[in-house]
Amino acid sequence: SSSAQAPSYHLTPILFALDAGMIRPSLLCLGSFTLASGKIYFSETFGDGWEKRWTTSKWKESEGTAGKWVASAGKWFKDEAEDKGIQTSEDSRFFGISAGFDSFSNEGKELIIQYQAKYEKDVECGGGYLKIGPKLSDLTTFGDPTPYNIMFGPDKCGYTKRTHLIFSYKGKNVLKKSDLSYKQEGEGTSHLYRLIVKPDNTVRVEIDEEKIYEGSLKEDWEMLKPKEISDPDDKKPDDWVDDSMMDDPEDKKPDDWVEEKRMVDSEAKKPDDWDDEEDGEWEAPMKDNPAYKGDWYVKRISNPAYKGFWEAKKIANPEYEDDDALYKYADFGFIGFDLWQVKGGT
Repeated sequence: SSSAQAPSYHLTPILFALDAGMIRPSLLCLGSFTLASGKIYFSETFGDGWEKRWTTSKWKESEGTAGKWVASAGKWFKDEAEDKGIQTSEDSRFFGISAGFDSFSNEGKELIIQYQAKYEKDVECGGGYLKIGPKLSDLTTFGDPTPYNIMFGPDKCGYTKRTHLIFSYKGKNVLKKSDLSYKQEGEGTSHLYRLIVKPDNTVRVEIDEEKIYEGSLKEDWEMLKPKEISDPDDKKPDDWVDDSMMDDPEDKKPDDWVEEKRMVDSEAKKPDDWDDEEDGEWEAPMKDNPAYKGDWYVKRISNPAYKGFWEAKKIANPEYEDDDALYKYADFGFIGFDLWQVKGGT
C-alpha cells in the first residue's frame, strides 16, 4: 500500500485482509491442503480492549529504558479507526509486549504466521520482528532472554539490514545461513510479512505477497550436525607441497642492478665558512640516485612439485542424527515484540 492509501493486498479469506495498522499479527494452522480445515489460533487488529489482551514487558522497567506502546493509525491512513495498530512511541528505547493464547502444536500441520508493519521514519538501528514461543507463566517477564520457537521480521543497523528468520532447535537459536532481503523501506508504507512452515521441513517467506524465499530447513539452517566431518586421523604427508608458485632458481640479479635509492652528492663542497670545531665534521649531503632501479625480486614460476590444497578426507560424522521433524514445535502459546529501536514510530 502507498503511504496515503489503504493497502490493496488480495488475500485468501482465511488469511485475512489486514488494514494499514502499525503492527497487526495473526496465526493459523492448516491441517491439510484444504482451507476448510485451517484453524485460526490468534488474530489481532488492535481494536477496543487490546490493552487487556496484551501485556507490557517489565524486563527493562528498572533500568528506565522501557519504551511506551501506544495505539495509533500513524500519520498516514484511510480510516483512522480501522487502520489503528500499536506503535513504538519513543526513541532509543527497548519495547516489549506480548500476548498469550491457547497452546497448540504444529505437528502435521502447515503453520502460517503473518503481520503487518509500517515505519513512520527511518529506524536507523533497530528491529520490527516478532517472536512466537511456548506458553509463558508470566508475560511481564518477556524480553531478550525469553526462549522462543521462531523469530521473524525486519532488522537493521546502519548498512547492515536483513529480514530475520530464526528457528530454535534443541535450545539453540539458529540463524539462516544467508540473509533474507530487507524490504522495510519507504517511510509510511505498510508491509505485510508472511511465514509458512510446512510438515515437509520446507519454509516459504512472502513480503507484500511476493515470494522472497522458499527452501529447506535442513539445507539452509545449521540445525543438524554435518553428515560428514574431516577425518581427525588423516594427516598431511611431510612431502606435500602447498605452494603453487616458486622462485625461479635460474633468475639472478644483474650485476649492474642498483638498489641504493639515495647517494652522496659528490659535487657538494664544504662551505668556506664551515668551522669544524664549532659546526662539527662536515658531511656531504645525500641526493636521489639516478641509477636506482628499485628493489629486485626474483621471478616467480609455477612450482612443478605443487600438489594442490590439502584437505583431510571426509568420513561419516558419528554425531550426525537426521530429523524429519525440524519444523515441529510441541507448544506455541505466546506471541510478542521484543525490540530495540534508535528511532521509534513503528
